[in-house]
Amino acid sequence: MAQLDFNGLIMIRSKVQFQKGLSDIDFMERYGTEEKCAEAVREAKWPNGFQCPNCSSQKSCYIESRKVHQCNQCHRQTSLTAGTIYQGTKLPLQLWFIAMHHMTAGKHGISSMELSRKMGVSVNTALTVKHKLQQVMHERNSRKKLSGRVEIDDAYWGGEHAGGKRGRGSENKTPFVAAVSTTENWEPDQIKLNVVPGFKGQCIKKWAKDNLWQDSTIVSDGLACFKSVTTVGCEHERIVVGPKQRSTDLPCFNWVNTMLGNIKTSLAGTFHSISQKHIPRYLAEFQYRFNRRYDLSAMLPRLLHASVGTPPMPKRLLKLAECHW
Repeated sequence: MAQLDFNGLIMIRSKVQFQKGLSDIDFMERYGTEEKCAEAVREAKWPNGFQCPNCSSQKSCYIESRKVHQCNQCHRQTSLTAGTIYQGTKLPLQLWFIAMHHMTAGKHGISSMELSRKMGVSVNTALTVKHKLQQVMHERNSRKKLSGRVEIDDAYWGGEHAGGKRGRGSENKTPFVAAVSTTENWEPDQIKLNVVPGFKGQCIKKWAKDNLWQDSTIVSDGLACFKSVTTVGCEHERIVVGPKQRSTDLPCFNWVNTMLGNIKTSLAGTFHSISQKHIPRYLAEFQYRFNRRYDLSAMLPRLLHASVGTPPMPKRLLKLAECHW
C-alpha cells in the first residue's frame, strides 16, 4: 500500500501497521451484551455442542436456577466457565471481554489502573483479571518454537538498588532470553521472551530444548553459554563483538536489538513498575501481541479460544513466582 506525502513522494505503508483491527464499535456489536459474551464463550468451549467433561456425552439439560448443564448420562453438572480461566469469577463475562479487548487492541497494552477505569472495577480486581489473561498468553506462547534463522541475546529487566551490585550480578535484575526468528528477507517473524535463572550453559540448553526447533541457525554474540544451543541440534553462528564495537552497530543483530528497545520502552512507558515475579507474564503479553500482529481483528477471538482451554488459575497461584525449571 502506498500514498503520497506532503512533498509528493511515494511512501510505502506497512500492511501490518495500517490494519483496521477490531474497533470499539465492532467490539460492541459482537460482545456488547452479557448474552453475546456468553454465546461467544459457549461456541469457543463447545463448538460442536455441549460435551460432558466426565463422560463426553453430548446430551444434557440446562438448569436455569443454577446456570449449569446437567449431563443426561452421568448427571454431572457443569457451568459454562468451569475448567476455563474464568472459573469461579464473580464478574460478568462482559467485563472479561472488555479487558481482552483493551489488552489486545493497543500496541503497548494497558496498565491495571487504566484497565480498572475501562472496566469500572477496583484496581486490584482489574490486576487479577489482567494477570489471569496474561497467564493464558503465557501458556499459549510456550507451545510454539522458533525455527530458521534466529537472533538471540541476553537481556535484563530492572536495576540495582542503591548500594547493590551493578550489571549482570545485580540481585534486582531479572535475566531473560530475547530471540527473534527472521524471514528469508531478514524481516522479523516471531519472537520468544523467556525469563531464565541465569546465563549458564545448562540454563540455555534447557531454554533451547523448549523453544527452538532442531536445525535452526542461531546467531548470537560471544557469550559462552549460547554455544549450548548445539546440544539440541541447532547450528550456532557466534559473532564476537570487539572492545570498540557494540552489538547494536552490527546488522546481524538488528532485529533482536530493535525488539529489546521496543520491549523496554513499551513496558516502562505503560506499566512504570513491575514486580519481578510477574515479569514473565508481562513479557508473554508483549510476545503474544507481536506474534499475532498479522491479523489484529482476530486477536481477541484467538485469545478467547485460548482462554477456554486454559485451566483455572486461582489468585493464590497468581501470587507465586514462576518456576523456571
